[in-house]
Amino acid sequence: MRFDQPPVLEVTVDRSKRLDPDEWPMTVPAVAQLDREGLRLDPGVTLLVGENGSGKSTLVEAVAMAYGLSPEGGSAFGDRTTRASESPLGGALRLRRGLGSGRWGFFLRAETMHGFYTFLEDNPTANPREPLFHEMSHGESFLEVLRTRFDSSGLYCLDEPEAALSFSSTLALITTLHDVTRSGAQVLCATHSPVLAAMPGATLLEVGEWGYRRTRWEDLELVEHWRRYLDEPQRYLRHLLGDD
Repeated sequence: MRFDQPPVLEVTVDRSKRLDPDEWPMTVPAVAQLDREGLRLDPGVTLLVGENGSGKSTLVEAVAMAYGLSPEGGSAFGDRTTRASESPLGGALRLRRGLGSGRWGFFLRAETMHGFYTFLEDNPTANPREPLFHEMSHGESFLEVLRTRFDSSGLYCLDEPEAALSFSSTLALITTLHDVTRSGAQVLCATHSPVLAAMPGATLLEVGEWGYRRTRWEDLELVEHWRRYLDEPQRYLRHLLGDD
């Protein structure tokens, strides 16, 4: 079933729950911009691209939590926690939801997925064909999560999913995201991958010291760095290693 509107239309900070602007994460430029302006989410795929520490993962995590997903990954119906490490931003957000949209969602978080697999083992589903994720390689298990969980309309949040994926598997991820959004799903993803960032039709938000801004793939700093490195890797390496 295709819904009339995407699951989330806009993300804003609830003024009654606003965090201290002088403390993390509000001191992160991207979070401060969200506080000032809010963030409208387009239908389909939105990719947040930026350096480590730019705030892209903090934004994805907070939206996932505000939507009702576990900060450690999983679906909207599998709340769990082991060691809390998330920022308080999720509790301060307000989501304007699309009319007629469903409540299904899934948060794929690279750094905590093995904990999610253990949760599934400890809480088996009624599906006798549920994959044994722990018996697979890191990349294989990610692909199996995509195959078995990314099949419904709803909101899918992903935090650096390419961390476990090869080049060809990242292309498979693009295919999965394309297929699921055609059914009316919405995707918000933080990534370092120029391959994933090249996904046709995706909205690109470059995240950095300026906050976040819409851009094109060819204008991403990430793409420019990769181009220069692949054109002349020894130039980069000589500089880093101090060789003449």
